Amino acid sequence: SAAAGPERPQLVSHVQQALSYTLFDCKWVPRSARLLCLGSAARGTGLIQLYELHGARLELLREIEKPKPIKCGTFGATSLQQRYLATGDFDGNLNIWNLEAPEIPVYSVKGHKEIINSIDGVGGLGVGEGAPEIVTGSRDGTVKVWDPRQKDTPVANMEPVQGESKRDCWTVAFGNAYNQEERVVCAGYDNGDIKLFDLKTMSLRWETNIKNGVCSVEFDRKDINMNKLVATSLEGKFHVFDMRTQHPTKGFASVSEKAQKSTIWQVRHLPQNRDIFMTSGGSGSLHLWKYEYPAQRSKKDSEGSEMGVAGSVSLLQNVTLSTQPISSLDWSPDKKGLCVCGAFDQTVRVLIVTKLNKI
Repeated sequence: SAAAGPERPQLVSHVQQALSYTLFDCKWVPRSARLLCLGSAARGTGLIQLYELHGARLELLREIEKPKPIKCGTFGATSLQQRYLATGDFDGNLNIWNLEAPEIPVYSVKGHKEIINSIDGVGGLGVGEGAPEIVTGSRDGTVKVWDPRQKDTPVANMEPVQGESKRDCWTVAFGNAYNQEERVVCAGYDNGDIKLFDLKTMSLRWETNIKNGVCSVEFDRKDINMNKLVATSLEGKFHVFDMRTQHPTKGFASVSEKAQKSTIWQVRHLPQNRDIFMTSGGSGSLHLWKYEYPAQRSKKDSEGSEMGVAGSVSLLQNVTLSTQPISSLDWSPDKKGLCVCGAFDQTVRVLIVTKLNKI
């Protein structure tokens, strides 16, 4: 476990807010002291709640009810002026909402046959280059990329090839969006498969299997040359892949860490420092980690091919907040160390992580 010292970051629970519904995702609203809670009401409808942080309390500003439970959301595909929220629901619908006028979605498509488990956006928020795209991953086994300027059909559809069994896609993430042409989507599946789709060449660029359901994947930054990718799993392990050097047969170098005995539901990198990330667990705990690069990030193998060298991971701090899994996690993009997490005890918590500038 992490050593407690005067210079160690502390994870301080700042506000707790009990909710009367099942919370599936929580998000900071960019450039504000506001956050969103997305979930499912007892009667089976979807809920979006908008809260504002006032000192040590959360004030409910607005509650929006929708026909279907909402599983996931992202602000990643729209500009800071718009701040539109894209959501995926239990019925396979992708909707984009203007939270100022949330009655009717500004974009809506029946994206999947089954629940949308995961969503990510790129091209907006001053993050990444290129189109304001959204990626969705579903229980129906498909991963689709949408451009809201194009109605009804995805711009890319990654599905199992003929004869291949469909796997439940649990997590998706954009990366490598450093110019107008390049970008990749990483997807993680219930059988441990991780697949990296190249949207420029429309091909599968790399795949591996971590032998355990992949709960969450995230690049340390979406809008740079691929640098690192973290993948978390059902049985308490996570893997950090160095994405700078791809070996022709061995793929990407990685280091794995057993964080805890239970599922690691989420991983989120600190927006102000890409080598620090937080994982949230089935035991109701949060773990704060730091990645250390090796002296050399690549070396030549006996054939003369470049291969990556994995670094190491150290635990900075951990805290247990709940008896139930913490299933969602989001750092504030604006205020360093401010974080929100949602757990299955129907509580949303705002945390302050101290001393991040000392690491």
